[in-house]
Amino acid sequence: MLFDDPDFQETIASVLVPVAVAGAYTYKVPPGQSVVPGTIVKVPLGPREVIGAVWDIEPDAAINPKKLKTISHVYDKTPPLDDDLRRFVDWVANWTLGAPGMVLRMVLRSEEALEPEAPVPGVRRIEGAEPDRLTPARGRVLATMEDGFAWTKSGLAHAAGVSASVIDGLLQQDVLETVLMPAAPPPPKPQLDYAQKPLTPAQQAAADGLTACFGKGGAVALIDGVTGSGKTEVYFEAIAEALRRGKQALVLLPEIALTEQFLRRFEQRFGVYPAEWHSQITVKNRSRVWRGVASGDVRVVIGARSSLFLPFKELGLIIVDEEHDAAFKQDDRVPYSARDMAVVRGHLSGFPVVLASATPSVESIVNAEVGRYKLFELPERASGAALPDLMAIDMRQDGPERGRWLAPGLVHGIAGTFAEGGQSLLFLNRRGYAPLTLCRTCGHRFQCAHCSAWLVEHRFQKKLVCHHCGHQEPVPKACPSCQSVDSLVACGPGVERIAEEVTELFPQARVLVLSSDIAGGPDRLKREMKIVEEGGADIVIGTQLVAKGHNFPLMKLVGVVDADLGLAHGDPRAAEKTFQLLAQVTGRAGRVTGGGKGFLQTYNADHPVIKALLSSDKKAFYQAEIEARRAAGLPPFGRLAAVIVSGPDRGYAEGFSRALARAAPPDQAVTLLGPAEAALAMVRGRYRFRLLAMAPRQYDLQAYLRHWLSIGPKPTKGLRLQVDIDPQHFL
Repeated sequence: MLFDDPDFQETIASVLVPVAVAGAYTYKVPPGQSVVPGTIVKVPLGPREVIGAVWDIEPDAAINPKKLKTISHVYDKTPPLDDDLRRFVDWVANWTLGAPGMVLRMVLRSEEALEPEAPVPGVRRIEGAEPDRLTPARGRVLATMEDGFAWTKSGLAHAAGVSASVIDGLLQQDVLETVLMPAAPPPPKPQLDYAQKPLTPAQQAAADGLTACFGKGGAVALIDGVTGSGKTEVYFEAIAEALRRGKQALVLLPEIALTEQFLRRFEQRFGVYPAEWHSQITVKNRSRVWRGVASGDVRVVIGARSSLFLPFKELGLIIVDEEHDAAFKQDDRVPYSARDMAVVRGHLSGFPVVLASATPSVESIVNAEVGRYKLFELPERASGAALPDLMAIDMRQDGPERGRWLAPGLVHGIAGTFAEGGQSLLFLNRRGYAPLTLCRTCGHRFQCAHCSAWLVEHRFQKKLVCHHCGHQEPVPKACPSCQSVDSLVACGPGVERIAEEVTELFPQARVLVLSSDIAGGPDRLKREMKIVEEGGADIVIGTQLVAKGHNFPLMKLVGVVDADLGLAHGDPRAAEKTFQLLAQVTGRAGRVTGGGKGFLQTYNADHPVIKALLSSDKKAFYQAEIEARRAAGLPPFGRLAAVIVSGPDRGYAEGFSRALARAAPPDQAVTLLGPAEAALAMVRGRYRFRLLAMAPRQYDLQAYLRHWLSIGPKPTKGLRLQVDIDPQHFL
């Protein structure tokens, strides 16, 4: 807006900056510069400069520009954030009660992405020029450059098998010249008809249904298909349709470990690899993907939940694979569900969103039943193979001998599978060697100094590790409490301990442990996943990451070491999560050739989850779970919001929590529980207390929370207050 005084004809803009404040700040636009809503800028904020985005051209004509700071830089080579993305940022902030700037922070990842990548110095042969003496090394260089293209010096030296000094000599003799090359060419476009895989009748019907969703606003489709039913091939056809319509596509996956196999399947279908977006790619590649998405050069992205906030130029489809997975929920800073926010982004921009899972969330099942989502079912495996036969091993009657963790029945099954040349998978959702270490002399237990959690022994690394804050310490030779030597004993099994037992039982077998904390990180994990896929391991011991979407053609047997593990706490979603996890992991058996077997070691064979798995009656389990949720007023029939108070002083944090609860406005529609000490009462040295608000589905819980927090006490003395709408975890 222009100020009325002729001396101050300057444009004023409100700029959203990535800090935890309620709204935008006001700045002057530099003379000669032009900005529009969405323009990315750099602005002074206190003693520093930060990246932000113009959110509006300030409508208040009464602001005197002399009192305002000036935008310090306009990124005019970067496309402005479009209206849909800015509406999405505002929507997420409003829903989560987060600061809009903190949501914007997930969009503006780095300053490096905002400027074009600098050209790369290279060398090119000067036409007609010859060296004074043609040595064999020089001859190899010139032969390599016969195509006339420019090369980087290092790349040319490597290709020709010479040292860099040979290249320098040819430059000095004016045989080669220095040129600037584009930093990276645009990625090749996917080929829609490169290698379309024949689909089964059920797959084709689902693919046709997804194609019909285009042009119908923000339609949401749910693919509910058993493990191995070919859900990926079905939604590949939706991606092809989006590309055919000139749109970009985004595929969200819950685990980085899933990407390697997915990338190869995508390349087999479309002839090229999609762009990747997750925490393990380099800063330079992240910047290239960000720019390519904004310019439209990148057509398909496969990414973790944060890729939902990329500034797509022409986004026209989002796929959420393994949509039930809890990894799609972010719990820190701005707590949000990427699955739910993907549906919102599709609704705001009017494009389809596809959710896919062998074990959909209860919320998605209900949405399909009431017609909010279009349901496509794939009840059979694409290969025609039968689903695995599941059986329970009652550990009270048929359990292992003392000091062992694998029951005789499971060991016998593994032996038979090994003898036939098949692979076995043992699943235990516990990393490390043992979840607890104690002294048998005095009873001392090793607990994290910063968290209310036991230290987990990692015997391969000879360390005790906290899985919540990352604290590590070496395993001592003597008890720190009573000084007894050789008195420490490991209690309970982790995957490393199971591997130790398997190695003793099957010394000839190739045993592999798959866990997210193995040395070498994600790259090694991807390599070892490929080893399993190609048959390079006989017995695999893994945590929950082996349950998610992998296709191991030779896997014949899956043994669940502790089927009761997820049922032993008060999470209202415990039964659903355990059913999903066990159904997914046992579904790895016999995916290609059939004949798969699954063993569930349990102390509670009559539990509804175990009985539903054994009977393969998924529909009955979901209906029972839905009715239980309906009766209790739990999601999706009611709404929940957690308020977590944390601080370095336990007494002060508890007192503040109680004062906050007393300040809650009375409302018959809202039930307030707590404050109560969190299940994890201390994390990273901060004491934690939780309050839980419950309300009917149609109730505006966000409005209630805003009012409550506005009239309640304000956190001081290092306290933090976080609101989690629709919490997925109750720790």
